[in-house]
Amino acid sequence: MSDDGAISRQRLTAILAADVAGFSRLMGEDDRATVAALEVCRTIFRERIVIHGGRVVDTAGDSVLAVFDSVIDAVACAVAVQGALRVPNDPLPEARRMLYRIGVNLGDVITRPDGSTYGDGVNIAARIQALAEPGGVTVAASVRDSVAGKLGLAFADLGEQEVKNIARPVRVYRVTPQAPAAPVARSVESPAVRERPDKPPIAVLPFNNMSGDPEQEHFADGITEDIITELSRFRELFVISRNSSFKYKGKAVEVQKFAAELGVQYVVEGSVRKAGKRVRITVQLIDAATDHHLWAERYDRDLEDIFAIQDEVTSTIVSVLPGRVEAAAHDRVARKTTDNMAAYECVLTGKRLHHRSQRDDNAAALKLLQRAIDLDPSYAHAHAWKACVLGQAWGYGWCEDRDATENTIVEEARTALALDDNDSDVHRILAAIAVTRHEFDKAVHHQERALRLNPNDDLIVVQQGELLTWLGRAGEGIDWILKAMRLNPYHPERFWGHLGRAYFVAQRYREAIAAFQHIAAADYRTAVFFAGCHAMLAENAAARDHAARVLAENADFSIERYLDTMTHYQRPADRDHHRDSLLRAGLQP
Repeated sequence: MSDDGAISRQRLTAILAADVAGFSRLMGEDDRATVAALEVCRTIFRERIVIHGGRVVDTAGDSVLAVFDSVIDAVACAVAVQGALRVPNDPLPEARRMLYRIGVNLGDVITRPDGSTYGDGVNIAARIQALAEPGGVTVAASVRDSVAGKLGLAFADLGEQEVKNIARPVRVYRVTPQAPAAPVARSVESPAVRERPDKPPIAVLPFNNMSGDPEQEHFADGITEDIITELSRFRELFVISRNSSFKYKGKAVEVQKFAAELGVQYVVEGSVRKAGKRVRITVQLIDAATDHHLWAERYDRDLEDIFAIQDEVTSTIVSVLPGRVEAAAHDRVARKTTDNMAAYECVLTGKRLHHRSQRDDNAAALKLLQRAIDLDPSYAHAHAWKACVLGQAWGYGWCEDRDATENTIVEEARTALALDDNDSDVHRILAAIAVTRHEFDKAVHHQERALRLNPNDDLIVVQQGELLTWLGRAGEGIDWILKAMRLNPYHPERFWGHLGRAYFVAQRYREAIAAFQHIAAADYRTAVFFAGCHAMLAENAAARDHAARVLAENADFSIERYLDTMTHYQRPADRDHHRDSLLRAGLQP
């Protein structure tokens, strides 16, 4: 019990502590650039912490403090953060790089109702962090013992360390990449190393049955086969067939040689273990060229309906994997000049720029997509995404000639469809275009086709929620958007905007506000919804504040023009509801 009577909780928790090496020097040399870089780094920390199931406790000054229920998640997050921080740091001169030291500890902490966290566990994490190299990760012995052999990492023993204000020495380990395993002999004859295709190539190793139960062999094989089948729906991946992968079943496999033999960049491997009435499925995605683990996850389920579990886990895995492949490919693209990009890489980068929903990024995305088309005029995906990016420019009013832009959108979409009628993304984009033109029957047709072609694509699933919201079925739309977020924990930030809009249309204003608060780079369009939500809750001061921000960023804002260009309600009642909320907030018709 705390002094004010509120109950505090004490429990074993994984703690991540981080701060910037040489922060005072960076501030002294260029405070503006340092603060700007700090915000970029904080965003990376926030995203990775949420992705790995953690909670940010504090970001005072240049430090970050977060807690995790799982020590494996905490270490995976620390390694992922350091990898992600290389993207903004690598292009900078060495003296201007913002390098973090990160420490991870496992210990008892006290958490107050306001979320603040105290205790020796926190203090030790901070001391361990100070022992890390800039850009590195150190962990306590208890952390090392918990994760050894589970994340593809090695640990260098730094010995027992005397640390400030801690009575007993702390044994500390430095996290390092796992050294490649020695080649393992096997009976599979090694064919010649193959040329890699233009698309990201991926192979799924047969999942290992770790149960000692022959009946689970079929379940492990079923998981493997389903993942291969469902991944094949993603036409931007080159997926090795079942027959090729299953030649390695029951063999000792060294991942890098397996990848070279099949000519793939990425390898999925996993295991199944049954214990009583529970089953544990582990899966990881490996970049074979570097032997780097890009993603790992564990699924624990009750063994009541083994086939339902198989469907659920397969769906979850294959919804995440393409995004992890894209993220890894993007890291490589970021280190190249545009002249060296292949058509696929241009499309990939264009997609990521599009997701930011900013005018300059939209223009840059359009240039990349046009380059992809120039490189390969028969590339359906590039034509479809060019239509999508132009549609964003049309919807946000970022084009000089709306009629000409609309004609180009239609032309590119028709070209994409003619080139590949079985590309789910082509139908998804055609559905989105139809919505902007209020051709709702056509939108439903293409959306349903996209879902049939690939029900595990989070972009298609979230768009189903958007479409239902525009059709006046916001309650159903919310369920689909939440499903998309569950399918892909790495979803773009804009998913929160879709969810906030759906809650708003459903008149669930508190939940709408909470969803919109997840958008870090919110602009006047988000402020419009904040203003409307607070107005409908009769929180007039807050509504006026957000309305003032709308006008500060868009001085000639008018409700009717906004509703015409930014909304696509099929039901007049939904449009009237939106208009009423903005009038109550004090915005002009």
